[in-house]
Amino acid sequence: MTAPSSHDTDLISRIAALKRAGQPFALATVVRTVAATAAKAGAKAVILPDGTLEAGWIGGGCARGAVLKAAREALEDGAPRLISVQPETALAEHGVAPGDTRDGIRFARNMCPSQGTMDIFIEAVMPAPDCVICGTSPVALALAELAPRFGFAVTACAPAEDQPAFAAPDRRVEGYAFEVAPTAERYVVVATQGKGDEAALRAALAAPAAYLGFVGSRAKVASLKHRLCATGVPEAAFEPLHAPAGLNLGAITPEEIALSILAEMVATRRAGQRGTQGD
Repeated sequence: MTAPSSHDTDLISRIAALKRAGQPFALATVVRTVAATAAKAGAKAVILPDGTLEAGWIGGGCARGAVLKAAREALEDGAPRLISVQPETALAEHGVAPGDTRDGIRFARNMCPSQGTMDIFIEAVMPAPDCVICGTSPVALALAELAPRFGFAVTACAPAEDQPAFAAPDRRVEGYAFEVAPTAERYVVVATQGKGDEAALRAALAAPAAYLGFVGSRAKVASLKHRLCATGVPEAAFEPLHAPAGLNLGAITPEEIALSILAEMVATRRAGQRGTQGD
């Protein structure tokens, strides 16, 4: 078996680093070439959302513009693209013009002297949605265990002395210091259940998130709302709060409550994709 080249190793290392950092990127792969082309089948490149070619190589200017444009679009909607860069004569033979899409293939003109054809597959690699769990209550720990099975990364937020309660989260935050601008879609669950409720909820209400849930009774939430609003937290900040968190499954045990919260998170995450099953 051939050992990977230093070029391949650098590309793999950069991809791993971007995934660890939770940064979205597009991966472009040359899947077919015809006649002379600068890049050959198997060549890959990593492209950032702003169109920067971060690592790898898929040829020169012959395909670069079309690939970078398709990569930016893929990162916007998450859908893969297949680009076929062909000389003008080949496009004419197929009866297509640059920019046309047929059977899922978008065509582009190769202006290079090589006059070869390159087919490039472009896929968006998005960071896993982040399940931010505040507290180390039984529900919090059950949620931290279940969330990865549903495709969520886990960020454990708790005081330093309580952090060992979490077995293996993807990230640890001492206290409740939320990032203002998360790198991934964020789902926040306050499951402090009596230990740091006010501090955790205050931080969570100020952090942008796709989902915000609080584990506790309506009476408890009402009391916390009264206290927080008295200190300047606007009432509008409570509007997106799911409290009690979770779908009404009749859950009783911590594991059942965690499952009901995950069900509500998944429903939020997939809201725009409903009605596609079985299509």
